[in-house]
Amino acid sequence: MTDTRKHQKPTFLIATVWLINGLVCKVLNVVPRHQEIVASILGHDHSRLLTILIGISEMLMAAWILSGIWTRINAISQILVIATMNTLEYYLVPDLLLWGKLNSLWAFLFILLIYYNEFHLNKKLQPA
Repeated sequence: MTDTRKHQKPTFLIATVWLINGLVCKVLNVVPRHQEIVASILGHDHSRLLTILIGISEMLMAAWILSGIWTRINAISQILVIATMNTLEYYLVPDLLLWGKLNSLWAFLFILLIYYNEFHLNKKLQPA
């Protein structure tokens, strides 16, 4: 497999995770637990609107990933967003998470994938 393919596959996987979480779980509200998490952390008054806005932001993240623009800034942004979101959820609403506090393990593995894809696999594609 070429270095380009080794980088493209995880890139599409990462973008797909953001797209599904944004569109399916939050905007279309197929997984109402996401809105419950938002309501618990940010309040119930505007939780639906805020959940939709978060979902749209996640969809925009997927588009940014696929655009290939400023990939390092993008990867760092993803890592910071995931770490922040999961830290808040770990302490504030662990009972609403699919795997409880174990969710942090999945978040950490996703962060490692993003890091490896950008700072190892993509580095090989950059001209010396």
